[in-house]
Amino acid sequence: MTTQDSGAGSAPQATPIAPAQRRPIYAWYHKISAVIFITFCLEIGLFLLIFPWTDYWAVNYFSTAIPAWAPYWDNMYLRGAISGLGVVNLYISLIEIFRLRRFARS
Repeated sequence: MTTQDSGAGSAPQATPIAPAQRRPIYAWYHKISAVIFITFCLEIGLFLLIFPWTDYWAVNYFSTAIPAWAPYWDNMYLRGAISGLGVVNLYISLIEIFRLRRFARS
């Protein structure tokens, strides 16, 4: 009498079933805050992109407070870096505009 262990005594392994995914429910303040964030990023981005290249850049409080910093303040690389921050803000606002679809009901 030989007994073979074919697994007859062990219970079959059950695969876990994932629960059904529900879409989150957004309140009105989620939608309003998303629109305000997009508006904020868009305005800051446009301001930082354009302002360093205007005439007002050289005539402000920060450039006249410490005259020794004037060469750095008028440096094109600094202006370009600040404009680059503006581009980053514009990119964030664009991504958030496309993410507004998360509030749509289907």
